[in-house]
Amino acid sequence: MNFTRWSARLPGTQRRAAARADHGLPQRGESAVPAARAEHLPDEPEKGGGGGGDDDGGHSCHSHQGHQGHQGGAVDELPLRDVLDRIPALVALVHGPEHRVAYVNDAYVAAFGDRPAGEPARIALPELDELSLLPLLDQVLRSAKPRTVKSRKAAGGRSYTVTCTPLETAEGPGVLVFAADVTDHAEAAERLRTSEREQRETAVTLQRSLLPQELEEPDDLRIAATYQPGGTEAAVGGDWYDVITLGGGRTALVIGDVMGRGVRAAAVMGQLRTAVRAYARLDLPPHEVLQLLDGLAIEIDPQQIATCVYAVHDPNEGRLVYASAGHLPILVRDENGTIHRAEEPTGPPLGTGGWLHTSGSVPLGPGSTAVMYTDGLVERRDEDIDEGVAALEHALSGATGTPQVICDRLIRAAGVTADHDDDVAVLVLQHPARKGPDGERFRNAALELLGGVEAAPRARAFASGVLTSWRFAPELHDLGVLAASELVANSLQHGTPPMRLRLRRTDRRLIIEVTDGDDHLPRRRRAEPGDETGRGIAIVATIASNWGSRRTPGGGKAVWCEFVLPRGTG
Repeated sequence: MNFTRWSARLPGTQRRAAARADHGLPQRGESAVPAARAEHLPDEPEKGGGGGGDDDGGHSCHSHQGHQGHQGGAVDELPLRDVLDRIPALVALVHGPEHRVAYVNDAYVAAFGDRPAGEPARIALPELDELSLLPLLDQVLRSAKPRTVKSRKAAGGRSYTVTCTPLETAEGPGVLVFAADVTDHAEAAERLRTSEREQRETAVTLQRSLLPQELEEPDDLRIAATYQPGGTEAAVGGDWYDVITLGGGRTALVIGDVMGRGVRAAAVMGQLRTAVRAYARLDLPPHEVLQLLDGLAIEIDPQQIATCVYAVHDPNEGRLVYASAGHLPILVRDENGTIHRAEEPTGPPLGTGGWLHTSGSVPLGPGSTAVMYTDGLVERRDEDIDEGVAALEHALSGATGTPQVICDRLIRAAGVTADHDDDVAVLVLQHPARKGPDGERFRNAALELLGGVEAAPRARAFASGVLTSWRFAPELHDLGVLAASELVANSLQHGTPPMRLRLRRTDRRLIIEVTDGDDHLPRRRRAEPGDETGRGIAIVATIASNWGSRRTPGGGKAVWCEFVLPRGTG
């Protein structure tokens, strides 16, 4: 190959030649020797005479111009092969449709060994095939445009960033391959990616370990939940959900989102979830639970805030009573398919302080389905979040099946995939409409306790008749009547009207509850041998599977106990 002819076609050489032509400078064929060097040739006489002063001035100016010309000429006349052989990057020149080898520099030879000239690249340069660069050479030849691929790993384990530039050679169109060794950068990037993966796996593991491993299963609700972590370390956050059976047939449902990412957000989430479970055991109204959580969130981390919805379902009321701290609205589809959005009331996120939360409610009767979710399900960068909520409403209106099926359908409808940019939590609950034999296992009966002490025998007779009609075994019948009698007696002695006795059965338990207008909650205490009172609650706690009390929203209290039914009870 004629290396001089090839070097004259390099882009830099062509630009310099054009510059000389513009400025009237000699081209390579005319005079490659700068003027300053020509003056000092021994065989050529000096030009221009004159006096000493004129000679000195002229010579000084002329020498300066010659020096500038000498610098440019020295760069132009550097041997190109020597330059390419000394640079640390790998250089190869190929030409023609088969990409025959015209030249490889010393760095290329040191990396891959000597390469025979004139052979096709597929045979002579197998490393280019390993780097999947042969199709790229074809593309560069066709398009006459340079192409670059980053950090390709060769068989020896080294990584290269390769630029292929079209070039006109003496043998025709060719490609200059310039490969820079970026192994250190690639290994550093891989270490960083590995570290990020490990951090993400740690955050996801922590997140999942802090979520309920198994959801509690209320008698009256069917519930499913899904958590989907985001696709990057930054997208693993503090989304959580929980289901807490409160006793007496009531269920608390929680969903929240800590506004942060990574292990720290997951840790804060775990603390808040633990606190919610503790506060739920107090059986407080939803807004009071959020009030306690708000103060705790500030103590955990003043820089961290969280959104949360805490809701309570009571099957006797057929409603979902809730309080929201800056969270997205609960969606409910009733038995007719109508979608209800529980918008108000809502307060600021947890951790902001200074706000009195209030409770609201939304109907959740038999045949209804409710969805609680975090913003990752509905928030997109290119649209308003209200559009995402509206899209979720539309998806819920057409989603049928079990709660788990609905969870999966809502996730798919929202376009949530493994590389989603935010984590997502979804909680779906259904209040089934039970009919036929299934409905016989879910029954209610209530009696208003009117009058004075005569209400006690009426309550015992009512409880006995109801439990007999429900075909309970004699032992459970007698325990139920005794528990109802003691709860009614306690209410008649310490409570105020209005009073009510309510009996409820499910497929798993018998629940007995007495409500009255006094908000003083009873407590279990040890009665002394001489005491004539104080044994009622102790008796109930002894014979029942569980018992408890709570204040009711309108003022007053409810005291309840429950008995777990034997398997096979009809």
